[in-house]
Amino acid sequence: MKTHNSPVNEKLKQLITFDKSLVQPIYIQVAQQIINAIQRGYLIKGSKLPGTRMLSNLLNIHRNTAVAIYDELASQGWVDIIANKGTFVLVPEQTTAKIKATGKHVNQAYTYPKEAGFPFQKSFHLASTTTETTSKYVINDGKPDLRLHSIHQFSRWYSAAMKRKPLLRKWNRVSTSATTSFKKQLCNYLNATRGFHITPNNLMSTRSTEMSLYIVSQLLIKQNDVVIVGQLSHYASNTIFQEAGAAIKTIPVDKDGLDVDYIKTHFIKNSIRCVYVSAHRHYPTTKTLSAERRLQLLQLAKDYGFAIIEDDYDYDFQFEGSAMLPMATSDANGMVIYLGKMGQSLFPSFQTGFVVAPENLISEANNYLTLLDEQGDLIQEQMLSELISEGEIYRLLKKNIVTYKQRRDCLCRFLEQHFKDIITFEKPLGGLAIWLQFHTAVSLVKLAEEAEKLDLFLPKTILYQDKNTCAIRFGFGHLNEEEIEAVVVRLKSAYDIVVRF
Repeated sequence: MKTHNSPVNEKLKQLITFDKSLVQPIYIQVAQQIINAIQRGYLIKGSKLPGTRMLSNLLNIHRNTAVAIYDELASQGWVDIIANKGTFVLVPEQTTAKIKATGKHVNQAYTYPKEAGFPFQKSFHLASTTTETTSKYVINDGKPDLRLHSIHQFSRWYSAAMKRKPLLRKWNRVSTSATTSFKKQLCNYLNATRGFHITPNNLMSTRSTEMSLYIVSQLLIKQNDVVIVGQLSHYASNTIFQEAGAAIKTIPVDKDGLDVDYIKTHFIKNSIRCVYVSAHRHYPTTKTLSAERRLQLLQLAKDYGFAIIEDDYDYDFQFEGSAMLPMATSDANGMVIYLGKMGQSLFPSFQTGFVVAPENLISEANNYLTLLDEQGDLIQEQMLSELISEGEIYRLLKKNIVTYKQRRDCLCRFLEQHFKDIITFEKPLGGLAIWLQFHTAVSLVKLAEEAEKLDLFLPKTILYQDKNTCAIRFGFGHLNEEEIEAVVVRLKSAYDIVVRF
């Protein structure tokens, strides 16, 4: 009994708790807490810990678990197990002062503080738009379906890329601006598929289009610079501009995309820093900027002295006809900064963003990229380079386009069946979303509330409502045909409830 009530045993009883429901094994939970006690000075160097039988009785655990706890501690150098003598605490050499606390339970004395003890700048613009839901069905703004991707195939590609001998040399490369095989392959791919005539010096690859836009905005925008966007536009892009200090001005969007004439009549020369446009498919309406307006905007950029940021977020998903080539391919005056994304038929972690722009701007952009992401993802680059050169990227894209086209047609059929005379929409020639406009305005917030009761979640980022607009950007790419029917039926039921009340 005396041994059972020793100070060390009492301390362990007070300190150690564990949860059998956690994925983390009990022996790891306990070992970490003993290490924590040693670090804080609760268990001093030379202290003899209870034997494994005694420890199992103290904590009400199996003796094998107690053995595993001490083996784990010994493997990390925190205890010394001496045969026929016992287990003794070791303390690695350290210069950190031991911390003592009073007035609290030992297991609660050092919970990490919830709030900083110093002031810092808070950002309203960066507040998260993500909302958690337990609903079975979700409508997003137009994302691909991860289920179309073969896990085994991607694992094989990734594993093969890791084993390439040249990869080891790349880890120690001096600069991210160096021309890599990936940049050469990506450059060739863009020249072949999007009509560019660029060299790797006109190209910068990033983790995402959001990172691309952030870097570009840091180069372009100073406090209160005017940035023009569509009256309905991408919330994430607007957030990045606002954080850079921009004064965002909106202009109308119609069936031909951004109203370029509006810029002529409402702005003067040198008053605009840049115009942000998704010429291929405007976000969120999916309208394509007409050829006439593209030429007008390019000329106006030269005359007025502003940059054009062309965000081509879903160029690859073209179902019918040929996609209009990017505005940047017609830019002879260096006025366009082109943002794109490659690998949307791959898992998100294998996708990459890129920037195409004049060489001097890319050089400066690479300085920012080095600051934010010096190493980059070399394994990803190696894999993508091989997938481009072997034609796998193109093959996967064409295969998935067939599926997405079928899903688009399926959604259009169900919308016609259930929402006839209630909404207006046009079947898009490409992209993974449809713009639904209600004939009679209803509260979209209430619609989302009623839909969630029916196991259908509508995030606020796809709802567009003001005095002139009542619309939803309905992303369908992630839904199969059975799911599309279930979603449309639930959306109609929610609509009927809202209208009834």
